[in-house]
Amino acid sequence: MHTGHRPNAKGPPLRPGVLPPFRDLALAWSLIVLIAALAWLLTVDQARGMGVGPGTMGMALPLFLVLWPAMMAAMMLPSVAPVAVTWARGIARTSGGAVRALRTTAFLSGYLVAWTAFGLVAYGGLALTGGLVDRDPDAGKWIGVAAFALAGLYQLGPLKDICLRHCRSPMAQLMRYASYRPRLRDLRVGLHHGAYCVGCCWALMVLLIPLGVMNLAAMAGVAVLIFLEKLWSRGPQLARVAGLVFLVLAVLAPFQDWLLPGLQDSMTPTTPMTPM
Repeated sequence: MHTGHRPNAKGPPLRPGVLPPFRDLALAWSLIVLIAALAWLLTVDQARGMGVGPGTMGMALPLFLVLWPAMMAAMMLPSVAPVAVTWARGIARTSGGAVRALRTTAFLSGYLVAWTAFGLVAYGGLALTGGLVDRDPDAGKWIGVAAFALAGLYQLGPLKDICLRHCRSPMAQLMRYASYRPRLRDLRVGLHHGAYCVGCCWALMVLLIPLGVMNLAAMAGVAVLIFLEKLWSRGPQLARVAGLVFLVLAVLAPFQDWLLPGLQDSMTPTTPMTPM
């Protein structure tokens, strides 16, 4: 018997060019995974020929600002994927085809612009520490102490907690972003969220000074830590444990050269310590 129209049997009609929810979700995740994978390939290829050494390792600023966003895309996009996918799904409800792709790209670009701006600061820090090590190799151990101590203290501080809470529970901010004016909204959203992400993770990037800015193992370790901090249910507790570990490493750094590969000249062997 015909029971009439069933309004819930099918969802609302999709706009032309807008994908069904599951396909749209899969497409967004696939795009982020693809970008992160390509960024890792570029980073690995570049690092393979550079080794690990102090400072900028001879990289001029323009080259560094090309490589740094690739490194950040490789390290950060997996942890920001849930936020990016949520925003991309919102875009898909109102835009289709090329417009959707352009808006999603604008969001990711804004995110990477925030990290590129931090890259300018990072380059200055690398140049400064590299110059200090060139003038006095023994300065490397104290630079290592400062880097580990800074990272440890920041992990335990209130600003880290504020930024991490935003990164872990961004829905309130995403709702606020919806009130932004349409002009450049997606770029602004990516930039704003990226700024919080920089606030959450910049001190972890400082660890690359003693560990080596092109140290692939260090980059992978930091990326995994960031991923777990943001997405694991015990992420905040992990952040504090990591802070304590970094403070311990700060105490050990003057006596353990293996903690400071990024502050030693990779072109010359380390002089063994002579027992007193």
